[in-house]
Amino acid sequence: MNKSGSPTPAPATTAAAGRASRGRRRGSPDTRAQILAVARGRFLADGYAKVTLRSIAAEADVDAALISYFFGSKKGLFGAVLGLMANPPDVLASALPGDPATLPERVLRAMLGTWDDPERGPQLIFMVRAATQDAELTRLLRDVIGREMIDRIAEHVGGPGAGHRAAAFGAQLAGVIFSRYILAVEPLASMTADELVEALAPGMRAVLYRRPRPPFRRTM
Repeated sequence: MNKSGSPTPAPATTAAAGRASRGRRRGSPDTRAQILAVARGRFLADGYAKVTLRSIAAEADVDAALISYFFGSKKGLFGAVLGLMANPPDVLASALPGDPATLPERVLRAMLGTWDDPERGPQLIFMVRAATQDAELTRLLRDVIGREMIDRIAEHVGGPGAGHRAAAFGAQLAGVIFSRYILAVEPLASMTADELVEALAPGMRAVLYRRPRPPFRRTM
């Protein structure tokens, strides 16, 4: 009470502190780790497609904008969850812009450069090997490859049968990765990136941009 008998107003700092305490948690040394822990559980439980940044933010009790600040996007968050220094969908996205005629060369060089890297490559190899032993991780990676790689390639090239062409292109690329880095099949394992691009790009281009077959005509 003041001298006039009226209630003394609460200090402004008290009200501000109350408002701050009701908001979502801001960034802290442990916030990033908490987001990653929640995201890993959600990705494995629900799959890549169903998980949203908002759902992760709600469970981690942070603002969704904070996740974007730390990881950039859902793809970036997924890459961080896997502990990768290079996320395959992001590597692909960087190779898509440019002349359509040389798209296979760009994608091959981007992927080979990433997998050949002495720091990033071993983590990617570990990811693939882990997926072959973990059904949940296999499902998760399959979902990401389908939505963030195959679908993106199909959207980029467009035209009739784009989905099938993109899937065949992806299968060729996966075959190269698996044969060269997982099984270490020779001479693929020892070939240079230039040699692989020269040998493989024409076939990958033929699959990606194949012309439709003319209708069959029966001769009398």
